[in-house]
Amino acid sequence: MTQLQSKVQMVEIDDGSVGQRIDNFLLRILSGVPKSYVYKVIRKGQVRVNKGRIKPVYKLQLGDIVRVPPVSQQEVVAPTIHDGFLAMLRESIIFEDDKLIVINKPSGLAVHGGSGLQYGLIEGMRALMPECKELELVHRLDRATSGCILIAKKRSMLRALHELLRNNQMNKVYWTLVQGRWPKKKIMVQAPLLKNTVQSGERLVRVTPQGKPALTEFSPIQVSGRASLVKAKPVTGRTHQIRVHAQHSGHAIAGDDKYGDAGFDADLKTLGLNRLFLHAYSLEFTVLDKTYQVVAPLPDPLPAVVEALGLRLPG
Repeated sequence: MTQLQSKVQMVEIDDGSVGQRIDNFLLRILSGVPKSYVYKVIRKGQVRVNKGRIKPVYKLQLGDIVRVPPVSQQEVVAPTIHDGFLAMLRESIIFEDDKLIVINKPSGLAVHGGSGLQYGLIEGMRALMPECKELELVHRLDRATSGCILIAKKRSMLRALHELLRNNQMNKVYWTLVQGRWPKKKIMVQAPLLKNTVQSGERLVRVTPQGKPALTEFSPIQVSGRASLVKAKPVTGRTHQIRVHAQHSGHAIAGDDKYGDAGFDADLKTLGLNRLFLHAYSLEFTVLDKTYQVVAPLPDPLPAVVEALGLRLPG
């Protein structure tokens, strides 16, 4: 389908798009339209699936008939993606084969455009690799979080990885620096989380019985009275889960401007910490008869902050 169309299009969903969210599907086939436009036409009912209204999170099924509204030139915005940004993305690739890319995402980089951002990681990767027509984010990381993030090059890989994530068959390990002395044992934090959007549009998550079930496994790597380096394994995948569960356990993550401790963060700024200390360190999974093990080493300035606190990094 072309990005400009003067008439309504009726698109039948085939194997290549089964399981994809309708918002992501529209962003892919309507190349160049801003995310805000996609959500607007869904909200207004201009996009229909099998003649019915749907929400942006609707997942497409085989044989669905999608009504795609006309798109005019005025609605197509092609952002200028600078060469320096593309070079940074190229250097951030830590693994690639014919079906999958693993990026060591820098802190501060959004995974996609929107909310005032012209483009993010996925738009940049599509510009970097125009020959790969099916590039899609497999999962997401908070903008402030660094580390391993998966991008599927094929729809078959995307579907298979989503199945792993649904069945909790992907071993995801984060490293984080938290306030105070973590107990010298593994702790399972099980606390339901509820996502709220405040008037400014900012997302905040809190622990409440009305929330969705959430479970995170924490285990210490190095501890001191001032701060501890901790390994976190999210069993569920809720928004801001590790950050809120760390706070809930009494050990807020360093550099967390939403859920952290201002005094602790100010102290660590003097040691050079200028970001959230949460890093997606490793991923391990088996998919399509192949086992993947990828590691993204801690980026600067995180190792120096750890050493300044008198802690040692493993290995």
